[in-house]
Amino acid sequence: MRRAVVVELTEAQRSQLEGLVRAGGTPQRTVRRARVVLLASRGEQNKAIARQVGMTQRGVGRWRRRFVEKGVEGLLKDLPGRGRTPTLTAERIAGIVASTTEKLPPGRTQWSRSTMANASGLSESTIGRIWRSHGLKPHRVEAFKLSNDPRFAGKLEDIVGLHLNPPENAVVFSADEKSQIQALDRTQPGLPIKKGRAGTMTHDYKRHGTTTLFAALNVLTGVVTGRCKARHTHAEWLAFLKTLERQVPKYKAVHVVCDNYATHKHPAVREWLADHPRLAGSAGPR
Repeated sequence: MRRAVVVELTEAQRSQLEGLVRAGGTPQRTVRRARVVLLASRGEQNKAIARQVGMTQRGVGRWRRRFVEKGVEGLLKDLPGRGRTPTLTAERIAGIVASTTEKLPPGRTQWSRSTMANASGLSESTIGRIWRSHGLKPHRVEAFKLSNDPRFAGKLEDIVGLHLNPPENAVVFSADEKSQIQALDRTQPGLPIKKGRAGTMTHDYKRHGTTTLFAALNVLTGVVTGRCKARHTHAEWLAFLKTLERQVPKYKAVHVVCDNYATHKHPAVREWLADHPRLAGSAGPR
């Protein structure tokens, strides 16, 4: 009489198999195989195991042997040549990917699963699987803009270096402005939430002019320094730079990363920076 293969588990293997059984995302065929090995390690016979996991005795014996030969990894995938034969060839899939990335449907701006299914003769679910496997999302569009600044590469290296490897005895700020912020208020005070009634506010509002927010992030500490100004000129920017400089001890250098806005390059700003060599303005992309 043929004897079943003896299965012995280490603590690590037992913990891994039990995790596979408990995990909600584990394929059911893998769960059955893991249960076969766990039951076999307790001395259960193939006939009893087959009844509990819904598998034939021959299948139970096969997966016991596979585990002894290849460990837990042997339970996670089928042997070569087993399983359902793919109905789509690699060339057909490559054609779907090429059509998605290189062409547009007639009269439309982007592909959808239904339009690609109609064009290819495949089902929408098949198209969805192909797109997911290749990371394709035709409905999404991302914008980009290439800089035409001849000093772009040098500025990029300078700014990345300041963030990743700042110089000793220096403080790095990343600064920007938000202009034309509307200062709005409701025409009447809102009412707070109470039992049986949501919080309320009037639908109309009144304007109190606009303001400009100047803000700088200390790259090391994450502290943000902000100031609101009535206008957005070089005078306000210069006043904000002076505020940043006063926050830093005299023995430390100050690096301010900002964009190429004309206000930042005004002659008055350049003159003040020349008189304060410890403050270096790095104009360029953040």
